Amino acid sequence: MPGGTMTEQTARALPPVVDRETWQAAVDELRVREKAATRELDAVAAQRRRLPMVKLPDYTLIGPDGPVRLVEVFDGRSQLIVYNHMWSDGAQWQCGGCTSLTSQYVRLGFLDNYDARFVIVTNGPIAEALAYKAEVGNTMEWYSSSDSSFGADVDAPPGGGFAVNVFLRDGDTVYRTWHTSGRGTEQLSHTFPLVDILPWGRQEEWQDSPDGWPQSPTYSKWLDSPDVARLYGRRREA
Repeated sequence: MPGGTMTEQTARALPPVVDRETWQAAVDELRVREKAATRELDAVAAQRRRLPMVKLPDYTLIGPDGPVRLVEVFDGRSQLIVYNHMWSDGAQWQCGGCTSLTSQYVRLGFLDNYDARFVIVTNGPIAEALAYKAEVGNTMEWYSSSDSSFGADVDAPPGGGFAVNVFLRDGDTVYRTWHTSGRGTEQLSHTFPLVDILPWGRQEEWQDSPDGWPQSPTYSKWLDSPDVARLYGRRREA
């Protein structure tokens, strides 16, 4: 549906029309599963809060002003969320999935009330990382681990995939408490929850949808890096 235009296919993709009572009964039936999923997520979060942790070396990253110890990246806070951004040195556009996901994290001040901070760390050169940050309109702090083994040690090696890692600081000692990658990052996004409540959902071929529902190749509707730059970065002002 380029530009959001309704096509012949989508014009036919309509749920059955029923009376209000029938609709409410169907919603109530679904709500049982939705509530069960919510309670399961609560249980998962409770188990996460009981995870052990592992002590980390005293890594040195590179920030906008030069070398900085990992413990200093906390900026005085006790907890730190790191998005390890995929990177290809010298590329004009970096990973579209990483770029699209991180473009959502623009208002992070609420983390202050939780004694926490969110930053991006990439294995790429800091000058390239900062230029890309401006190009796509990100506002959080970016750091580089190009001169250390930090990325590889937290399951986001150079040339590898992305990851989310969480750390806890006790004085000058940093511990790793949690990690995820792949579809584990979906619950950290508002994109998929919003799209999933739409009648047509994500419209991706792998999903279980009614016959006749619009479906496209996986990733085809995701914003790519140039799209993010056009919508939110320097190119918006061009």
